[in-house]
Order: sequence, then C-alpha cells, then structure tokens
Amino acid sequence: MFKKFKNHPFAVEAFFESSTVLTFAVPKEQLESLIPDCLTLDTFQDKWAFIAIAMVQTKGLKPKGFPKFVGNDFFLIGYRVCVRYTNSKGKRLRGLYILKSETDSPKMTFRGNIFTHYNYTTTDINVKNENDIINIFSKKSDFKIQVNKTVEEVELPPNSPFLNWKEARKFAGPLPFTFTYNKGTKEVLIIEGVRQNWKPKPLKVEDYHFNFLNKLQLKNCVLANSFIIENIPYQWKKGRIELWK
Repeated sequence: MFKKFKNHPFAVEAFFESSTVLTFAVPKEQLESLIPDCLTLDTFQDKWAFIAIAMVQTKGLKPKGFPKFVGNDFFLIGYRVCVRYTNSKGKRLRGLYILKSETDSPKMTFRGNIFTHYNYTTTDINVKNENDIINIFSKKSDFKIQVNKTVEEVELPPNSPFLNWKEARKFAGPLPFTFTYNKGTKEVLIIEGVRQNWKPKPLKVEDYHFNFLNKLQLKNCVLANSFIIENIPYQWKKGRIELWK
C-alpha cells in the first residue's frame, strides 16, 4: 500500500519565485543508457540530446486545495533528461526523466520521498544576489553557477547547437510531463505540469560547475541555453499509470 503513495497520489500546487534552468547538449548516444526502454530521447537535428538542470526557489508547495499554512518553502535542484513517451493512445508526449533531485529542506526530502519516486536528498544550497548578479552554490554537492540578469541582449552560449533563441526555447524546461518507469511491473507513471504566463527569459551565464554532471563523464557536452522564469504559479496533476507493452 505504501508503494502506491509514491505515485503522486494527489494534485500539488506551488509558486515558483524563480526557476533558473541550464540545458546542456550531449551527443545522443551518450544519454541512451540513462533512460528506461519506454522512453526515447527528445533530440535536436537527430544528433543532440539534452540534460536540463533546474534550480527552483519554491514557495508554498502543498496538496491542491489545502490551506496555505501547510505549504512548504524550499530550494530545489533537479537533473533531468529531455525525453518523449508514446502513450497508450498513440500520442507522443514531451517531458523529463529525473536523474537526481536535491533540496535544502529536510522536510521536503522526507515528504517528497513518501509521495514521489524522485529520490530527494538534502544538501546545502546557497543563493546570493548582488547587483543583479545571482550566485547559486553548494559545498556539499559541489556545484555553482553565476548568472547576470542585467544583460538585455543575451547571446547563445558558445558552441550551442541552436542557431537562435527560438530554437533554444523549445528545450527550455520544465517540459509538460515527467515520467517514471517501474521495470518490474512495466508501469509508466505520468505526471503532468500545469503553468500560467510561462515566459522564459534568456539568461547570461558567467560561470558554472556541476560535479554531478562531471561524474557522468560525458564527452562533447556543451551549454546549449539558459533561461530564467519568475513569479509563476505551478501545479502538478495527480499521477496516472499505464502499462507499457
């Protein structure tokens, strides 16, 4: 019975004060082993696949309809692969497959691991804002980014596979769905996100380092795009399960 709790058993709502997302392009062959057989990589030019790293300042996360005082405030960093899934009706869905989730809230780690399969761990996450220069870093998890919000005309990162921001916007997370796969039961858990006024703004990245990304030992991994979204209400629908094959 407790296993069923992990299947996102109710709708959830929250407010994103900010969501900073860096997306890295990798030759697709290097990411195929990281996702289950039920999913395929969401690729660009049939060459590049993508890992999105999202850093989200979240306010008031709670079951939908519950009073505000039960909400949880926390910072989240998630490492996700951009994927596609063809559901039982033959519809192709774009979404994310989670590799790792970290938060600065022990409460969120505890609750998140009861009601999801995201395998949260607790770490230190620090955010410093100085004259519109944002620094996000963790000593324990060994990551850091520095971004500049003052630059109006942001250029794509060097070596990005995209020709322009319109192309890059198609791979700006989070995507509509998140997928989890139970290999033993061949069940796919589908969680749909619902958002409003979703207008990602290109962001100038001054510096970055992610130890988790380095541990994957990916070759020819390049920063493809970076966006920030601010002050957005967000919801996740109740998870739904279907059998694969």
